[in-house]
Amino acid sequence: MARGLLVAGTTSDAGKSLLTAGLCRWLARRGVRVAPFKSQNMSNNSMVCPDGAEIGRAQWLQAVACGVPPEAAMNPVLLKPGSDQRSHVVLMGRPWGQLGAGEWATGRTVLASTAFEAYADLASRYDVVIAEGAGSPAETNLRAGDYVNMGLARAFDLPVVVVGDIDRGGVLAAMYGTLGLLDEADQRQVKGWVVNKFRGDLDLLQPGLRTLEERTARPVLGVLPFLYDVWLDGEDALAVDGWSSAAPTPGPTLCVAVIRFPRVSNATDVDALAAEPGVDVRVTADPDVVARADLVVLPGSRATLSDLAWMRGRGLDAAVRARAQAGRPVLGICGGYQMLAETIEDDEAVEADAPQRAAGLGLLPTRVRFGRDKHLGTRSGEWRGQEVTAYQIHHGVTEPAREDHEAEPFLDGWRDGVVWGTTWHGAFERDGFRRAFLAEVAGQAGLAWRAEPGATGFAARREQMLDRLADAVEEHLDTAALARLIGVRP
Repeated sequence: MARGLLVAGTTSDAGKSLLTAGLCRWLARRGVRVAPFKSQNMSNNSMVCPDGAEIGRAQWLQAVACGVPPEAAMNPVLLKPGSDQRSHVVLMGRPWGQLGAGEWATGRTVLASTAFEAYADLASRYDVVIAEGAGSPAETNLRAGDYVNMGLARAFDLPVVVVGDIDRGGVLAAMYGTLGLLDEADQRQVKGWVVNKFRGDLDLLQPGLRTLEERTARPVLGVLPFLYDVWLDGEDALAVDGWSSAAPTPGPTLCVAVIRFPRVSNATDVDALAAEPGVDVRVTADPDVVARADLVVLPGSRATLSDLAWMRGRGLDAAVRARAQAGRPVLGICGGYQMLAETIEDDEAVEADAPQRAAGLGLLPTRVRFGRDKHLGTRSGEWRGQEVTAYQIHHGVTEPAREDHEAEPFLDGWRDGVVWGTTWHGAFERDGFRRAFLAEVAGQAGLAWRAEPGATGFAARREQMLDRLADAVEEHLDTAALARLIGVRP
């Protein structure tokens, strides 16, 4: 059985994914065969592995940090919220069914056993497994059926390190309270604390850290600084706060507005646009921002018809149609592409509790029909002489609704004038394709934007940021203590 560690958090978004990725890269750089693991993810941001399995985007990135192929065992349970009360379940990379908020007591038995089997499988093939918890282990209302936090730690006798986000304030109380709410057996698994996102004078924090160590009898294993310009593929299924734009360049800035759907899915598609120099990405639900942007993106959605109705309720549909009619570019990806169709039919209630039909935005000569089959896989192609690689995760088939002599193929979808659509996720991570596409839509918008010569590519930036995380682990954490906890040579 491999040695391991569980990274828990005082809250969601405390830094669990970031610290896990950093630890994975740190260990991999030392020659340790390490794998990431998360029993259960709740996220609409997912990725397709080489074997066609679907896992959370964060675990895919952590596998990249480890330098190993991503696989279903690294995230055996993926919950994709379709509403506030119901989630679609992906089990070992494949669609399994749905669970409502009141069905967790019965549904978790199968999920837990599958997750434990997946961990044991990884542990039999790797030297070390770095597991990421979910939410907070102090959610005692969920402890009875827990297999993600202390339930996992107890099942495999994993040491637990708890990370907290000091940028939000109250981190010392959150850590102390987390330990206090656990029962004695769970408390024994907690071995130390990591403070995340610190900025300021560390000397001012030291008295508080000493108090925490005295009150909890557990060491603070380090304080990670606030790492500017480090983005990691996000997990949050229900809220997108926005992306940091790249540094300004001397030439024109291409302004991109991304519509903030309530059930946005695979919003990481836009990360590559935001990382491009001279491109300013804004996430919005404001029709005026949509009207002013050089390019508007309708990202993926886990509830296409519901999010389309939400757009209409805010006047965003009219803003998108008006800009298309004025010759200003619009791009739809996956669910956003489906919304551009003339009609959308969900007669089998794939995405909703009852069959639905609705008119789309009518900007592409297509119609969409949802079916039970889920389309998963990696894809490749070419556009304007540029190689494109991507992946698909979607229900529904898009087909021509009528003959349109002006429409032309675009990846697996269509382009009609200034309106573009595709189901391919991740295509914009290919530097040549992204820059060629942006140059073309900039021309449609009347902007003389061009890619900055010699700009660092997207994959290279991701590698640089993973190395920055590992550097921060080595510089700011007690790696000797961490190595002893994990069971590797310091």
